[in-house]
Amino acid sequence: MRIRTAGVVAVLGLALAASGCGGSDDDSSAPATKESAGAAGGKLVIWADDKRTAALKPFAETFGQTNGVTVEVQAVSKDLQTNFVTASQQGSGPDVVVGAHDWIGNLVQNGAIDPVQLAADQKSGFNETAVKAVTFNGQLYGVPYAMENLALIRNTELAPEAPKTIEELVATGKKLKAEKKASEILCLQSGQNGDAYHIYPLYTSAGGYLFGTGANGDYDPKDLGVGKPESIAAFQRIAKLGEKGEGALKRSITPENAIATFTGKKCAYLVSGPWAIADAKKANISYDISPVPGFAGGKEAQPFVGVQAFYVAAKGKNKALAQEFVANYTTKPDLAVALYNAEPRPPALTAALDQVKGSDPDLAKFTEAGKNGQVLPAIPAMAAIWDPFGKAEAAIIGGADPAKTITAAGKTISGQIK
Repeated sequence: MRIRTAGVVAVLGLALAASGCGGSDDDSSAPATKESAGAAGGKLVIWADDKRTAALKPFAETFGQTNGVTVEVQAVSKDLQTNFVTASQQGSGPDVVVGAHDWIGNLVQNGAIDPVQLAADQKSGFNETAVKAVTFNGQLYGVPYAMENLALIRNTELAPEAPKTIEELVATGKKLKAEKKASEILCLQSGQNGDAYHIYPLYTSAGGYLFGTGANGDYDPKDLGVGKPESIAAFQRIAKLGEKGEGALKRSITPENAIATFTGKKCAYLVSGPWAIADAKKANISYDISPVPGFAGGKEAQPFVGVQAFYVAAKGKNKALAQEFVANYTTKPDLAVALYNAEPRPPALTAALDQVKGSDPDLAKFTEAGKNGQVLPAIPAMAAIWDPFGKAEAAIIGGADPAKTITAAGKTISGQIK
């Protein structure tokens, strides 16, 4: 489950804020060489979460044997990003770290990661959106291995057809409630603090945006959309789906119960990601996956697209070996497939996706649902969004005035962006 917590990211954004970019202006088009890596010798330390650690270990051992070095894959169960930044500052961090692409702005700001050197033919083997996600300030900072985005997961026994609009979804959901076949119209998590990640497809369909983009396509922290007329109009439409309106969006649907309410057959529709599928299968739900529908007459709903990636630590003790591992080993399809098997999400490497999609039709459907998605902003300013935006969303779902609430949130966010 993807749960956004503003606190960790916001605190990290403050750490060493003036430390500058951890990279350099070196040409990053040339790949690392085995000669430079092997000469370093010694030990390579990799940090990952629990799920990825087990999948990585056999590949790390093979890499170590090939290069005549010791490789340790260490599991960091909690606060991996926080612990990595702290360890980096203290000189006790790993050589390679595995994590989400939206860490990049913070990690670069804190001088914690180096650009990754991939050849042009290596880059071309990856999904273009995934490469865009790990590119920051014009430099590639990670090797992507998996992608994720939200979609509409539908109980096909209750709702055989995919809704074309959110209004069509609500109408079907209300009919199912009236017939006592469901107790909720839609399972889209909010809770008392809201959830910017999950509401984002509807926010974009109604015309809202978080950050504008510059001429190079990068997000511009100076162009904040929250509090602008577009965001007010978007939340006026979202409010109509809330507790004082249609009742499709409710604060009682939380990160903890959204999937369980769906698998308990209490609602026909769930807005979630690939992480929800295992529970749906376990509950023997007949389901299908389609894009999150937008508002009638509105824009196409755009979910965030997130990427998981490998990073080279700027202050690691064996940087040449780390570059070799990340640039020339994590780009192999067999490693990407192993990581997919550990936690099924669409591989970013095209060759790996081709290997697994035949046996997992859900992958193609999630990919289709995310093809119009927006890369989750990795800029440090994004840390200021999560908490105020989410709380404004929850208040509006509960009946608060959309214009006043989102305008106030915009002022709060603007004050936090340095």
